[in-house]
Formats: sequence, C-alpha cells, structure tokens
Amino acid sequence: MLAIIIPANNEEEAIGGCLRSVSAAAACPGLAGEPVLTIVVLDACTDRTAAIAHEAGAVTTTVEVRNVGMARAAGARLALALGARWLAFTDADTTVAPEWLHEQMALGSDAVCGTVSVKDWGVYGEPMRRHFNATYTDVDGHQHIHGANLGVSAEAYHRAGGFEPLATREDVAFVQALQAVGARIAWSAAPRVVTSARKLF
Repeated sequence: MLAIIIPANNEEEAIGGCLRSVSAAAACPGLAGEPVLTIVVLDACTDRTAAIAHEAGAVTTTVEVRNVGMARAAGARLALALGARWLAFTDADTTVAPEWLHEQMALGSDAVCGTVSVKDWGVYGEPMRRHFNATYTDVDGHQHIHGANLGVSAEAYHRAGGFEPLATREDVAFVQALQAVGARIAWSAAPRVVTSARKLF
C-alpha cells in the first residue's frame, strides 16, 4: 500500500481541489492497482476541512498543535501503522499531476524531492514571480526541498527518524536527516505539483 499525507489547518477553500488531484494520481494506471490511502491531518481545524475530506473519501486524523512538522509526523505514523510502504507528502493548497505518485515510485529511490510550480503569487506580486523564474531550477538534479512534493519509503523514513516538531522548514530538516543516514535521494522534476506562494517563502 502507498499513502498520501496532507496536513491541513482550515483549508476549506483549497482542500477539495487538492483531494480531487490526489484521487486522480491514486488511480494512475502506472501504479498497477496498488491500493493508495489518502490521509488528511486536521491540525486545529475549525472550518469545513474535515467534512470536505470525509466527502472525498480520505482518512482523517486530528491534532491540535498548529505545527506542520508534528502534523506530517502524525500522518506518517498512521500510514505506517496501516502498512504503507511509501509515504508521499503534499499540502492542502497544492494540486498534484495525474502521474505524480507513479513518477515518485518509478525513480526507484529511498526518497524523492520534487519541484513545484506556483499558481498564484498573491501578495508577493510580480517582483517575486520574476525572481522565482530567474533563480528556481525546475530540472532533474535540482536541490530544492518542498513538503508539497516529497516522497519517502517506509524503511528510509524509520531510519531518518521522521519529521521533527518544527513549525517551519520541517521538510528541510527531514531531508537533511535522510542524507545523514545515507538514503538514496532522487532530486527530480518528474513528479509535478502546482502550489501557492504562501508556503514557499
């Protein structure tokens, strides 16, 4: 079984689109019918995020920590307890490509760090869009780390010790832990996601 883990804090406006995209990725023919479990970690949610997740058929678990590192770790614990061999992480304000999960698996690595495209620059505006386009490396071999596009085998997750209880840069700390234990990491632009700018900077 494969698992997709999505932390969410009051994401009723975005979670529906995210879950529709995840459902399409879970049905990718390249996965050869392997079951895919979608877990939404409800972190101090007071809106309709839980209801939308349930309507979409996702499994939910609840934490009251307002901490993305702890939320990702909670989702991982549940996925591993249910027998997942691969953990794919994304964010509630993100949509994944139909081949996203298959592309992660096809790389044959212990972990996958993917790239992102940005759908809305919001308050950052045109200057930040230009800066991103000029400096971001959206090719294989990049060195970017995004919790919105990250995958890891169950075995490597255990070896690295999982996510630390960090409110920011939990993804960077986790990848550094993977590197410290010698995990094989694919820095790939093949698994595609589109996210918002709010969690990039």
